[in-house]
Amino acid sequence: MDPVRNPYAPGAGQRPPELAGRGRELDVFDVVLERIARGRPERSLMLTGLRGVGKTVLLNTLRSEAINHLWGTGKIEARPDQSLRRPIAAALHMAVRELAPRHRAPERIDAFLGVLKAFAQRSTPTGRGGAAPKLRDRWQPGIDVPASSGRADSGDIEIDLVELLSDAAAVATDVGTGIAIFIDEMQDVGAEDVSALCAACHELSQLGAPLIVVGAGLPHLPAVLSAAKSYSERLYRYQRIDRLDRIAADQALCAPAEREEVEYEQKALDLLYEKSGGYPYFVQAYGKATWDHAPRSPITAADVRVAAPEAEAELAVGFFGSRFERATPAEREYMRAMATLALVDGEEGGRDDMDAAVPTAEIARALGRKPASLSPARDALIKKGLIYSGERGTVAFTVPHFGRYLRTQPA
Repeated sequence: MDPVRNPYAPGAGQRPPELAGRGRELDVFDVVLERIARGRPERSLMLTGLRGVGKTVLLNTLRSEAINHLWGTGKIEARPDQSLRRPIAAALHMAVRELAPRHRAPERIDAFLGVLKAFAQRSTPTGRGGAAPKLRDRWQPGIDVPASSGRADSGDIEIDLVELLSDAAAVATDVGTGIAIFIDEMQDVGAEDVSALCAACHELSQLGAPLIVVGAGLPHLPAVLSAAKSYSERLYRYQRIDRLDRIAADQALCAPAEREEVEYEQKALDLLYEKSGGYPYFVQAYGKATWDHAPRSPITAADVRVAAPEAEAELAVGFFGSRFERATPAEREYMRAMATLALVDGEEGGRDDMDAAVPTAEIARALGRKPASLSPARDALIKKGLIYSGERGTVAFTVPHFGRYLRTQPA
């Protein structure tokens, strides 16, 4: 098979050639856009799921849908220990720039940009003794208008964000459209900023303002939001993004192959689903390796078996290994115990042991330690995004098949 014609794309956030199995999520978002366009109340959206299920791809696709509806859009990727103030200011700047050419009153755009500039610069740190900040610490938004005063510049992120997003929504109302802010890795937004974002979304929803936030994060994102504001459970529309079912996984493989006049035998598809587990990233990885190794069409189960070790080796380095290397020895010990306990709970190849939640008390017993002594390792792994706590007293891997990978590694 010609590798140049290989249609599969196992890349981080890279859209696959066939976005299979996500029709429901796209339909829901279209309804949200249409309802807001008609002045109907709607909630912001939160996409949750493990790594490798295609949350970023879906987030980018939803943004494209919003752009097609002539909305203003901006996207950010949250990072631990980074304030949300500057990134969200940059995202709103982008969104309003998309709307500006259609606005009949340029002075209204300038007034908003003045508020935006004041909001962003309010977070600029000063040096010792009130000295001016270093150049690298200054926000350079490319906004020519002077910063305004008395709006979104109090220094209280909750007050400021409510005022800023309300003003942005007013600009969108002027042109008869909306604004959507897309936030990836949303579980990494700091507690104070999450609280402010929830408060702003609550205020906007009560006003019926045409601005929504679309977030994507790990499975514990709802718990993060709920800890910030109790009403967040009713504030957002949550959509769990999971693995592909068999029909969708086959479509993800067969549709792009058919466009290249290549077919799969049924047994090849059976084996590919078994290997990938239906996780979109793995579907693409095994599909790409199989294509490169198959001598001709139709692709057979034998071709899959020959190609599988190469796909697994690539995943071991780029998908699993890079994450494993970020962990300290103590953290690796903790994860190995998790992987062993997950296997005890469910037989390999049977129940999905790689996704099973493991009680932290059992991990402590397996390691012969007191639970409190393992808290630093657990908390560090959560912060690094390698595990999450969906329920109190349990932890699970954020990466599919990670337990299986760890069980193949030498201690």
